[in-house]
Amino acid sequence: MKGRNQAPKSFKPRSYKPKANSFTKREESKSVRKTVKRSGKSYDEPFEMRLNKYIAKSGICSRREADEHIKNGLITVNGKLTTELGTKISPKDIVKYDGTTLKAEKNIYLVLNKPKDFITTLSDKHERKTVVDLVKNSCEERIYPVGRLDRNTTGVLLFTNDGELTKQLTHPKYNKKKIYHVTLDRDLEQSDMDKVSEGLTLEDGFIKVDEISYVDNDPKQIGIDIHSGKNRIVRRIFNKVNYNVKKLDRVYFAGLTKKGIQRGKWRFLTEKEIFMLKMGSYK
Repeated sequence: MKGRNQAPKSFKPRSYKPKANSFTKREESKSVRKTVKRSGKSYDEPFEMRLNKYIAKSGICSRREADEHIKNGLITVNGKLTTELGTKISPKDIVKYDGTTLKAEKNIYLVLNKPKDFITTLSDKHERKTVVDLVKNSCEERIYPVGRLDRNTTGVLLFTNDGELTKQLTHPKYNKKKIYHVTLDRDLEQSDMDKVSEGLTLEDGFIKVDEISYVDNDPKQIGIDIHSGKNRIVRRIFNKVNYNVKKLDRVYFAGLTKKGIQRGKWRFLTEKEIFMLKMGSYK
């Protein structure tokens, strides 16, 4: 593998800049207004919405899962059981899931620079600190972490109430790119780096990283690019070749970095970042 004694080109979180989005706000506005004009509605008039989309916008699931809820008789509209896919509703309709009223909330997207000793869960029976504690005052809507980082792993963690996007980013089919900065308990031998680069067979199957290299020529500091979302995958890779991970920091996830975000702090995503995530522009 070329360049093992240098950090991979992609392992540059400080200088990472997403490609410019050619779909500008003005073009987006024109597109929306053209659609409205063709529909015969006024621009300010609320549209009807497909029921599955409304359910997904409430944040409880993706559209495909919403279809299953509808077919399984878990959805009512204005008190009537609705099992027909493709049903459309208006803003005045009352939609309930298993007896609970749903609200198509405004979608929220933010990225947290997760610190150590916080667990990625909504609550904890042992009263340990959770990542939700760090973002609880960010908005009125209830938001959820996308994927997981274990308690001792730091770095980029996305939060949203967009069930459709969450499904897309966490489903194994999509395998979004992740970059980690790894600190090992001892120098990583070149022969062991070669083994990791060529691929390893773990207890749950074969795994191959996209790229691996030393950071700043320090054999204890490793940059690793990977698409797999398997549980504790980076730690297990190095355990396989008899190294312990002392520190693990995710510096990149699906196009998002922690640039400019202090540890334990967060920021809302820009419109460009949201658009590119939804369009699948980030790999």
